[in-house]
Amino acid sequence: MKMTKRVFVYEYLSGGGWSDYGDDTAADELLPLGLSMRDAMVADLLRVRDCSVSAATCVPVNTLPAGVMPLRPLAGESAFAFVARQSALHDLVWLVAPETDGLLSRFQRTVGDARWLGCSAEAIELTAGKHATLAHLAAHGVPTPLAFEHAPEVQRWVVKPDDGAGGVATHVHTSRAAAVEEQTRRAQAGAAVTLEPWIEGEALSLSLLCVAQNAEMLSVNRQRIAIDAQGRLSFEGVTVDALGRDDPRWRALAALAAQVVRAIPGLHGFAGIDLVWHPQRGPVAIEVNPRVTCAYVGLSAALGRNLAAELVASRLHGDAEDGELARAHA
Repeated sequence: MKMTKRVFVYEYLSGGGWSDYGDDTAADELLPLGLSMRDAMVADLLRVRDCSVSAATCVPVNTLPAGVMPLRPLAGESAFAFVARQSALHDLVWLVAPETDGLLSRFQRTVGDARWLGCSAEAIELTAGKHATLAHLAAHGVPTPLAFEHAPEVQRWVVKPDDGAGGVATHVHTSRAAAVEEQTRRAQAGAAVTLEPWIEGEALSLSLLCVAQNAEMLSVNRQRIAIDAQGRLSFEGVTVDALGRDDPRWRALAALAAQVVRAIPGLHGFAGIDLVWHPQRGPVAIEVNPRVTCAYVGLSAALGRNLAAELVASRLHGDAEDGELARAHA
């Protein structure tokens, strides 16, 4: 008889983190995205056989799909204490949080490898820093904006949080001098920011499923990005599975994804790569997201597969193999 696996879904902002995120504007901007990801993850898990689903919620974010056990922090309980307590009561933890201030990596270490359904702590910590990620990828032969730093055709420059999420606090400038001025001002105010050449072209993202030593590029998504008259960038959503496998760019994008996975071997579960397709140079990696991204929403339906079921099955299969290996060597 199969034992029911208990899975705890925790999305940081909707699970109570919005109240202590430290940036009300960012929290307001990111909360709807967080909710959409949480609900998509939960919806897929509800269709997994022999799986019970719990999810974090809080006031005023207190709605969940039917069939999910709502879990709330105790009065005065920190996000990390709450996750640690629930982790001990569940078999698997599927968690989404910003990389900002080391949040995601700290949650990973709080949960531990045995229950964590996602990327390794090392991969999370590397990809949390945008500049460090680009330098690491460039050293492994992946095209990045760093290759454009001295290119005469670069007309715009972007300043953004080095460990931020979404398009929060990201500004595009028409001269490097103006970008340097903003970077200096924000750094003097204590903000960790990075400056990069703005890569012209089509904003895309890749959704990856990394399981059982295999990384599959699930989809190529189109990102909707707007820049206002003051240069403020905003993320307006994503069109999931926008490029079909017959698109002439698919092979080059799959090759880029494979390069990234080889460069960051700790990518496990669902992960995303943001990139720009440059008209002349092809795909240029912008950042790596070691977690569920907005492109997860609707992706299972678009592909006709239950990605959550595949993640859980792969993890349980891996655990079974580890157990067999341990018994064989006992």
